[in-house]
Amino acid sequence: MWFQMISMVLDVVAGLLAGTCLLRLVMQRQRISFHQPLGRFVFALSDWLVLPLRKVIPARSSWDLSSLVGAWLIKLAQVSLLWLLSGATAPWALLPWFSVLSLAQLVVSALSALVLVYAVMSWVSPGSPLYDMVARLTEPVLRPFRRVVPLIGGIDLSPLVLLLALQMLGVVLLNLQMPGLR
Repeated sequence: MWFQMISMVLDVVAGLLAGTCLLRLVMQRQRISFHQPLGRFVFALSDWLVLPLRKVIPARSSWDLSSLVGAWLIKLAQVSLLWLLSGATAPWALLPWFSVLSLAQLVVSALSALVLVYAVMSWVSPGSPLYDMVARLTEPVLRPFRRVVPLIGGIDLSPLVLLLALQMLGVVLLNLQMPGLR
């Protein structure tokens, strides 16, 4: 019971911190302004880790690799703590791999939530500034699905197909993760 509660708290904290690092990566890639409340929030939660990493890890074209490495380091810390608390049954050399899987699971979960928000906002408030930002974040992922999934009765079902694909990927990632760290 205690392990599950600690695991849940670590998952929330690591998910929030690693998620803001990933959001920073994507917002910079998509050139979304950080001069709005969400941008300031992302900077406030990620500057402590990303700025020191930038001194060591250079950006690669328009990709901020220090944000990606920061997200991975947070997930590595989470997985390592869970590994220690669980009795350290798996080899410690696998922890970097499990942290990559945990980071991929976070990406799948966050993207699923973003696609849901995008779909709802496209019906409720398609003209809002928040919708524009969500659309810019989801469009690169939705674009390949839109090429394959035709409009049916004027309705775009590509978000639904993407959500299905993300859920299937999430199941695969969950089955690859270390059983003791779920």
